[in-house]
Amino acid sequence: MTATPQGRTGRSALASALCALAVTGTVLTGCSAEDPDAGTNGVGKLSAQKIQSRTRKAAESADTVRLSGNVVTNGRTYELDMRLKGDGGTGSVTSKGESFRLLRVGEHLFLKADAAFWNHQDGKDDDSGSDAAAADKLDGMYVKVPTGDPAYKRFSGFTDKDVLLDGLLTLHGDLATDGHHEQQGTRTIRITADEGEGGSLDVCLEGEPYPLLLVRAGGAGTLRLTDWGKDFALKEPSEKETVDYGQQLPAS
Repeated sequence: MTATPQGRTGRSALASALCALAVTGTVLTGCSAEDPDAGTNGVGKLSAQKIQSRTRKAAESADTVRLSGNVVTNGRTYELDMRLKGDGGTGSVTSKGESFRLLRVGEHLFLKADAAFWNHQDGKDDDSGSDAAAADKLDGMYVKVPTGDPAYKRFSGFTDKDVLLDGLLTLHGDLATDGHHEQQGTRTIRITADEGEGGSLDVCLEGEPYPLLLVRAGGAGTLRLTDWGKDFALKEPSEKETVDYGQQLPAS
């Protein structure tokens, strides 16, 4: 009887061991793929109420956020692209086809728009006389909004991180989880209120449980929340870029 060479036996044993490891690895990988919460921050396993609580805390503790999308307020739709931090914010707002920029540093709020925007603010479309002259003066300049002006109350909220998030991140109705999803390549868990009638919120499953997508109840808007914790410059415009309109802006 011919003896099996020892080298061949060793190679066979090694090959068998490698095959066994490969099979084991495949099985383990398959099991992990079947668990949507594997490798996540774990909030997907919590109740909807606890997920909402965790995501609010994460949002409140973040220094910055970018908020983009649309909101319907008092029957008027606003398209937003705002970057927000604790002491102010900056970005663009579009409503009824007109766009303008907002900048708030501390209590100082500035609004920047073209002449057409200012011409429309008095309820008329007058291109002559003093109205047109005033609009031309404001065209492309940062206009400092007086704190007592109705426009200050109306627009400053768009630059206030805490006010915006407090008003937006609370879903109204009976909360429930609505499966695992993905937003721009990031895994999320979705919570809904009243089976979606009260709105829905996608919460990040990777890292901090930040809110990433909000669908407001009653078709009142859809907002994406991104760039959590990414700092950005926030400073007042120079005197050359600024116009102090006076005690009150044109009526809006």
